[in-house]
Amino acid sequence: MTLTWTQLRDLKCGELEGAADGWGRASNRADAGRDRIEAQMLNGLRSTQHGEAANAAVGRLRQLSSNLQYVYTECGLLRTTLNSMAHELRAQQRALRDALDDADSLKLTVHVDGSVTYPAAGEALIDGRPLPGGTASADAAPGLLPSAGLVAPNPNAAKAQDIADRVAKAVRTAAEIDWRYARILRRLKAEEGLKVPDATWTDAAGDAAAVRGAARGYLKDGIPLDASPAERKAWWAALTDEQREEYLAVYPDQIGNLDGIPALVRDAANRDNLQLLMGKLEGRDDAKSETQLAGLREIDRQLREGPKPGEPPMYLLGIGDQGNGRAIVSFGNPDTARNVSAYVPGLNTSLDEGFAKDDLKRARDTAIGTRIHDSSSAAIVWLGYDAPQSPDGMGSLDVMGDERAEKGGRAFNGFMSGLSATNENRDPHLTAIGHSYGSRTVGAATQQGGGIPGVDDIVLVGSPGVGVDRAEGLGVGKDHVFVGAAEHDVVTKLPSKQQSAAGVVGLIAAGSVAAYVAGDIADQGDDDLWFGKDPASESFGARRFQVDEGPRLVSGEGISFDAHSHYFDPRRDPVSANNIALVAAGRSSKLKMEEYR
Repeated sequence: MTLTWTQLRDLKCGELEGAADGWGRASNRADAGRDRIEAQMLNGLRSTQHGEAANAAVGRLRQLSSNLQYVYTECGLLRTTLNSMAHELRAQQRALRDALDDADSLKLTVHVDGSVTYPAAGEALIDGRPLPGGTASADAAPGLLPSAGLVAPNPNAAKAQDIADRVAKAVRTAAEIDWRYARILRRLKAEEGLKVPDATWTDAAGDAAAVRGAARGYLKDGIPLDASPAERKAWWAALTDEQREEYLAVYPDQIGNLDGIPALVRDAANRDNLQLLMGKLEGRDDAKSETQLAGLREIDRQLREGPKPGEPPMYLLGIGDQGNGRAIVSFGNPDTARNVSAYVPGLNTSLDEGFAKDDLKRARDTAIGTRIHDSSSAAIVWLGYDAPQSPDGMGSLDVMGDERAEKGGRAFNGFMSGLSATNENRDPHLTAIGHSYGSRTVGAATQQGGGIPGVDDIVLVGSPGVGVDRAEGLGVGKDHVFVGAAEHDVVTKLPSKQQSAAGVVGLIAAGSVAAYVAGDIADQGDDDLWFGKDPASESFGARRFQVDEGPRLVSGEGISFDAHSHYFDPRRDPVSANNIALVAAGRSSKLKMEEYR
């Protein structure tokens, strides 16, 4: 049926908004049910019940929680679709009303078909009689309307044509809006059955993309992407509950990764976006998608299992599939904790299963260790940049450059600025931790825009240099820069570019370790590393704390780079792990110190 201007005029957009409210209430009920299962029922079962029956009950509750999460997502999409549709149609109603009001003031008559009749007016050039009236239609081609009075047209003709064009445009645009949203509403339907398999989340990811495409500027234009974290925090606080719910339903990827948004909100948004991302990647057979999907599934598994007794809860502060993948996970709430540390991983880190197991464990171990010294603590692993990748573990020319560190440093500063804005303590203690190439990224962050926002202490472990030659150049004072360097960690002994660039490139390209054993790659008593002065050297001026020497590169058991990865592990290197925790807890006076190299 063709839409007419009278139908557009009489359309009750409030009924669409009322239906949207109904879907919103259904979405909220599903979300509340999911929260009750996760926070109360599952935790209670895991802590008090054991055995096959308990395990079966946990499995069924997890399935129900997943189902409710899907209901929450789809109902939220329906609400936003209807609200966005009403929003756009109201705009066309206003355009139509303005045209009709102008027609009334000009004494023009708008007919049901959209044509506009205008009265006689003006004077003919020959006999001076009033020029006859007529009818303007939006279908008439511009410049082809007949001219009355030989040369001079009726002055009402142009006004009538403008009214006819405006009425037609409003109706035509409204019809396009109706068609666009009808397509979306037809696809927003669930499959029959009580389970929500992976394929259903793939459909949900497509649904979310479709709603974003249809809604266009309804919500997205309001997101303050170019604002400061403090301004974003204020923006979120000023929204109504209904507006927040819509943003979380349609743009969990934007809200969940927006620095300055409270941690609880980011966590809720990212948990939903995690499901949509897994649905998006499900079924793809390219290596990147398969790798990232494995990482996402492991993060999802840990979130669903929840913390073990004595462990802090997980908060998902960022997730994405761009580049090598993005993931930011906090153990403990960084908005309420007095002590917050953020660890930046380095070479070969990407969103994969290894990251989800190993790097998350490092942050978890740091959080547990820090809470021994101060219970109000949280520890974060921040994969918010593309760390250099090496197919053979020691050989990538990317790691020899600064570009990724510079880009990562800018992103890390934005994140830390967000932590400073959302933390509820008057003067929180923030620590930046850089491991491997991540220490170079932390170093780059200190050189941009006055240093890393809010950071009091910096910890560098397994560092090939940070881009500056003195600890005081990192902006927190040399007494607040702490370094751990294992004796057998090859990364902490790479020579400077000036000393052996050609040799290092050749050896790395060949994947050789024999030269290291012979002393060709290792720094021969010099304190210059690839990215500047050795942070463990006296000339750098940081405070070097004790760490285990680590396994040798070559032993009877073969080749091992494990000395580069034990710093955070309380089992393999308890002294180093505790020293890192002491700094993160603001208890650096209790560190066990080591002599400079």
